[in-house]
Amino acid sequence: MLELAGIIILGIIAQWVAWRLKLPAILPLILIGLLVGPIATLFTEDGGKLIEPIWNGEKGLFPGEGLYYFVSLAISIILFEGGLTLKRSEIANVGPVITKLITVGSLVTFFGGGLAAHYIFELSWQISFLFSGLIIVTGPTVITPILRNIPLKKDVSAVLKWEGILIDPIGALVAVLVFEFISVGAGQAYTMTALIEFGKILLFGTTFGFTFAHALAFAIKKNFIPHYLLNVVSLSVVLLVFVESDLFAHESGLLAVVVMGMVMGNMNLPNLKELLYFKESLSVLLISILFILLAANINISDMELIYNWQTVLLFATIVFLVRPLGVFLSTNGSSLKLKEKLFIGWVGPRGIVAAGIASLFGSKLILKGEPGAEYITPLVFMIVLGTVLLNATTARFFAKLVGVFLMESEGILIIGASKVSRLIGNYLKQNNRHVVLIDNNPTNVEKAKMLGLEAMTANIYSDTLADNIELNDMGYLMALTGNSEINEYAINKFKRQFGENGAFRLVNTDEMNDPENNPKEGLFSHTDDFIKLTEAARHYPAIHEMGLKDESHYRGLIEITKADNDIVPIFIKTPDGNLQIISSFSDEFINFEEGSRLVYMGKMFDLEEINTTRAVPK
Repeated sequence: MLELAGIIILGIIAQWVAWRLKLPAILPLILIGLLVGPIATLFTEDGGKLIEPIWNGEKGLFPGEGLYYFVSLAISIILFEGGLTLKRSEIANVGPVITKLITVGSLVTFFGGGLAAHYIFELSWQISFLFSGLIIVTGPTVITPILRNIPLKKDVSAVLKWEGILIDPIGALVAVLVFEFISVGAGQAYTMTALIEFGKILLFGTTFGFTFAHALAFAIKKNFIPHYLLNVVSLSVVLLVFVESDLFAHESGLLAVVVMGMVMGNMNLPNLKELLYFKESLSVLLISILFILLAANINISDMELIYNWQTVLLFATIVFLVRPLGVFLSTNGSSLKLKEKLFIGWVGPRGIVAAGIASLFGSKLILKGEPGAEYITPLVFMIVLGTVLLNATTARFFAKLVGVFLMESEGILIIGASKVSRLIGNYLKQNNRHVVLIDNNPTNVEKAKMLGLEAMTANIYSDTLADNIELNDMGYLMALTGNSEINEYAINKFKRQFGENGAFRLVNTDEMNDPENNPKEGLFSHTDDFIKLTEAARHYPAIHEMGLKDESHYRGLIEITKADNDIVPIFIKTPDGNLQIISSFSDEFINFEEGSRLVYMGKMFDLEEINTTRAVPK
């Protein structure tokens, strides 16, 4: 009981430490596992581990093959969650670079890693290609923490993020298929019988996954499952699919749950996000337990097995030759610059799925007596730990070294995707600004996307927005919702992360009627609240520009906008194309440049009225 409780406590502490230090959680988890496992044998009185995963005499958590069963079930849940994140629409829209990375790049890693393992360690072709199949996987859980605090050009961070998401289940699937082929070929090396068994695994794995995905989706849509049981029923169905598929075709369970997750992830299911959040939380707990157990299960003899120059050579080949080669072949002919290709080639940490499946497959093949199987787990753990440690400590420095580190963030994040926000966002996009709209209303988000704008459904009260690496280049924050409390909350919560160059919000009704208490972060003018903007956008849904003669001319125009509810000043556009947000805190136009233009929304100015308007004195 003490060991089990200790694993859970240590696992959650490791997750917290990783969050606090902004590191991938796998790093402290594996280090803790090694510390309480093989390293502990060097200083304990009886030479035993502090945590012994496999039952041995009076110590141990799992008797017999218990650890193997636990790892199998845990990996099935993790892979199901990975499958849920794989969307067809994402594959279609991420662009040719990412598509090539998960195809051409995966093939380069598969064959390059296999050749390296075979010739450096003299492993059999089967074991070598199982190793290379396992290290295809990078994974978002290790990429995201590394990139979260590195301001990068959007294209670079998007490539790395989506590669990690898409390649996770794909890499796992490749490793599963290679393992199945080795398993069915044992003793009858690649005979017709082995091919038939391999075909059965593909057939039952895909059939069970596809069928149960539709069955569970049907039950959810027809409300056959009460809301409070939805998550636990889904979990039990995943485990059922894994076990049943494995009974019909041995070792087909992992394939079945990956297929099930991929099918369900591409359905229009109610509560899918809630299901994903539950599986994500469960995966965090399982990963915390799993990797301490797996690292603790490694023996000193396993570590001594790879304590040689061949290991260093294999690591260097994978990191400095195979990964860059795959990236350069995949990005050939793309718009990415050389420095961006170099950075993508440098950042390729292997993830949780690789280490977990390696431990599972390694133990299985050792029991089967497969020659060289004892190398699988320590070699993959070495690649995982080495790449995570290397990238976590050098990614920021390397980004600065090659010149992809953004010294100043110029992107604009707009809270709210109403018609007003969409008009402003579209204007900003036309003026070559990276702008992203967020809203918790999916309808508004879809309308923004139909205009070609970047938009996402998000809740500002959750932490998911702060963790989104695609927003790393945001330097301006504009809160444009109709709820003043949400606007103020957004400014207070995100102004440091997304508003380093300025964080602004609409004034509320009370502030509009009391100019003396006009906030410094107020947008546009103290007479323009959400209602006025909405009415102006409804009557005159357009944004215009007007040339400015001097500061006096500007102030005269501002006075007109205060009296006309259908005209709202937004920006000052300088001759070089820069946009200055007009603040409600002051009506003064500072640093006037000849050739500047006033950008405004709504009705076009009446030229006759402008000519007769008396400029407000300074």
